[in-house]
Amino acid sequence: MSGIDIPMLTVFHSVRRRGSRPNLFRFMLECVLGLAVVLLMAWVAPGRGGSLPDAVWLSSLIVLLVAWLCGFWQAAIVALAAVAVPDWMARSLAPAYSFAALLTLMLTALLVSRSSERAARQAKEADTWSSQTRDLYEFTSHTLQIDLHVEPGQELAEMIQEIFALQAVAVFDADLHTVYQAGFWNADPQEEAQSVYHFGTSDDDPALGLVRRAVRLGSVPVGSLMMRGEISPLAADAIAVLVAITFDRFRAVANESLIETERRAEQLRATVLDSLAHAYKTPLTAIRAASTGLSEMGRLSAGQADLVALINEQTDLLNDLTTRLLTTARLDAGEVTVHAEAVNAGSLIDEVLMGLKDRLAGAKVGIELENEDLVTQCDRRLMTMLLTQFLDNACKYSHFGSAITLRVASSLTETVFSVHSYGPVIPMADRERIFNRYYRSSTSNHTPGTGIGLSVAKRVAAIHGGYVWVTSDEQEGTTFFAAIPAAREKGSAR
Repeated sequence: MSGIDIPMLTVFHSVRRRGSRPNLFRFMLECVLGLAVVLLMAWVAPGRGGSLPDAVWLSSLIVLLVAWLCGFWQAAIVALAAVAVPDWMARSLAPAYSFAALLTLMLTALLVSRSSERAARQAKEADTWSSQTRDLYEFTSHTLQIDLHVEPGQELAEMIQEIFALQAVAVFDADLHTVYQAGFWNADPQEEAQSVYHFGTSDDDPALGLVRRAVRLGSVPVGSLMMRGEISPLAADAIAVLVAITFDRFRAVANESLIETERRAEQLRATVLDSLAHAYKTPLTAIRAASTGLSEMGRLSAGQADLVALINEQTDLLNDLTTRLLTTARLDAGEVTVHAEAVNAGSLIDEVLMGLKDRLAGAKVGIELENEDLVTQCDRRLMTMLLTQFLDNACKYSHFGSAITLRVASSLTETVFSVHSYGPVIPMADRERIFNRYYRSSTSNHTPGTGIGLSVAKRVAAIHGGYVWVTSDEQEGTTFFAAIPAAREKGSAR
């Protein structure tokens, strides 16, 4: 056997047998052919009284070929026949030698047949994996061409069934909570597909011809896959990975589309706000001019003077709201340029308090400044808007008679402005969302407001390279924070 090309024999054997067990007719035919070869060898063998080595060698050669090409039992029958042929072995060899020859032939048949079966099995597995590798390549190519603007589950299920020639396929998308089916299922696979996802099942059931796989992105389950038909475990694992990747690509495209839609909606909203704010400015200017003229005319009764004062007050409020709308629209459109300068924190706070003088009348406002000479690099106008919003918010929502505290602290990397007050506790779920435009916390239902101010504060901090947040507790109260990059400098500041 040393001179025989094993790969060639393996291919020949796998092609001839195709890994299937021979039927009875074929079994008998192979035995008859083997016996015929034994008789032929006995008839043509030179010297009727052949020696034991010659007999064993010839018999081994025949048995070896039968064992390799047909199987163990065919070779065993041929071995028995080879020892029992009277003219070849029985008349010239002692029984002990006959027994030794039989044992040698049987062992040869056993070893060779096992090697043959193993080679055939490996050849079949190699052939199967090669075929499934080609199918995996085709499946991968098709997944890259899927239209990710529509849900890919149904197309994936149909693609897997067609490419891998399976009886049925079910794909469960956990995010959409939908089971997509292809092929024929005896029973609805929805419940089982969801169970595979929830329990993270990955197993094969040869009795049912069913393959189950949890579809994961890393360690996170995103769905499940069930297949009925013949497929290797490695191929099933690879299909599950490709399904997970396709799900992830679909989510990415969906999120990108959503972000783009939101961006366009926000752009349109900013444009509308800007147009409205500009449109409001003209009538507001006329109303203010008219009310000022009435006040200067004099000779107004007490009631008329009160009405004019009310017009002026409401005009100021509308003007302030319009200014906020304009600023918000410009901030979102990226039209506001930060004019950073060295600003003294104390003078900045004084300017904010002066602007809210009427609003803060009667309120208890405390200032905590860790350093009178604290200087930070910022846009004075924008930071004034941010702190004005924080203080205005505290005035609206703080309990009557409670203190409001404005603090400024700094570190090597940032300056933190905060406004503390006691009022309704802001729920945990609202603490990020209240900085979104038009969102108002459930605790502010009976307090007038537009839901714009805090979004402006957030945007102001962001364009400075900073951020905002809020803490709220029944005992500790509510504190709004704004942190911006610090620039600690001593000396003159504007």
